[in-house]
Amino acid sequence: MEAAARRRQHPGAAGGASAQPGASFVQARHSAAKADEAAGTAPFHLDLWFYFTLQNWVLDFGRPIAMMGRLMGHPSSKWKSQHLHANIWPQSLPPCCHVYLQNPNMFVPPDPLVFPLEWFPLNKPSVGDYFHMAYNVITPFLLLKLIERSPRTLPRSMIYISIITFVMGASIHLVGDSVNHRLLFSGYQHHLSVRENPIIKNLKPETLIDSFELLYYYDEYLGHSMWYVPFFLILFIYFSGCFTPAKAESSMPGAALLLVMPSGLYYWYLVTEGQIFILFIFTFFAMLALVLHQKRKRLFLDSNGLFLFYSFALTLLLVALWVAWLWNDTVLRKKYPGVIYVPEPWAFYTLHVSSRR
Repeated sequence: MEAAARRRQHPGAAGGASAQPGASFVQARHSAAKADEAAGTAPFHLDLWFYFTLQNWVLDFGRPIAMMGRLMGHPSSKWKSQHLHANIWPQSLPPCCHVYLQNPNMFVPPDPLVFPLEWFPLNKPSVGDYFHMAYNVITPFLLLKLIERSPRTLPRSMIYISIITFVMGASIHLVGDSVNHRLLFSGYQHHLSVRENPIIKNLKPETLIDSFELLYYYDEYLGHSMWYVPFFLILFIYFSGCFTPAKAESSMPGAALLLVMPSGLYYWYLVTEGQIFILFIFTFFAMLALVLHQKRKRLFLDSNGLFLFYSFALTLLLVALWVAWLWNDTVLRKKYPGVIYVPEPWAFYTLHVSSRR
C-alpha cells in the first residue's frame, strides 16, 4: 500500500518517459546546449578549404576561359582580307560571324584558347558548361561537409533550404551563361548593354531583343541572386559557430595563411563579376558586428573563422583598389551608371585587353 501511494504521488518515477513525453526532448536539448558550450575548438579544416578554393578557381573562374578562349582585337584590312576571302573560318560558326568581320568597329569572334571549337560545337554544351555542372554538385557537397564539422549546433532547416535554393539558382545561371557565351562567337560585347550590342540592336522583329534581355535577366540577376544569397548565408551561418572561449586558440596555422590570398582573390572575382557588392558588404559587416558582439562575451574567432574573415577583408581591399583604378573609365561608367560602381573583369577584358590584340 505504501509503495502504491508513493507511485501515485510520483507518477514520473515509474513511467517517466510515458508520463512526461516532452521531458526527454527538453533534456536532450539542454544536453546538446551544454555539449556545445563544452565543445572544443574545431581544428583548421585544411582539406575542405583547400578543395573549396581549388574548385572555385578551376570550375568557376576557369569556366569562361575554357568555354570562350581568347578574344582578338581589331584586325587590319590585310588580315581581314586574308581570312575572309580564304574562307578558312570553322564551318560551325554562325553566318553572322562572317558579316560581323566586315565591320571595323566590332571585335573578331573568339579564338578558342584551350579546346578546339570542333570538339564542342555551338549547338552542344561546351567544356565550360560541364565545369559549371561539376561546380553545381561539388560546391553544395563541400558546404554541407563544412557545416557537419562545425563545433556548434547550426539551424539545419535553414541550411537545407539554402542549399536547395543555391543549386536551383546556379542551374538557372548555367543555362543563361551558356547562351550568353555563345553570343560572344557572334560578336557580342560584354562592356555594352544588351540593346546597345551591334548584333542585337538591329534584330527583327524587335521582340527578339526583349527575349535576349530576359535571358540576360535570368543570367545576371535572378540566377545570381538565387545562387549567391544562399551561398553567403551558409557561410555566415557557419561563421557564427566559429568562436572559442580560449583566446590562445584564436590563431591560424601557416597553411591557412597561404590560402588566404587565393581565397580572397577568388571572392574579389566573385563580387565583381557577379555584381554582388551590396550582398558581400552586408555579409562582411554582419560578420564584423558578430565578432564585436561575441568579443563582449569573451569569445574569439577560431582558425576557421579567422580564415573566412581575413579572406573577406582582403576581398574588400581588392574591390576598393579595382574601383579606384577604373574610376575614370568613361565607357565602363556608361554600362554601370548606378551609385555603386563595380565593373566586371570580363567587361574590362573585352574593352581594354582583347581590343588591342
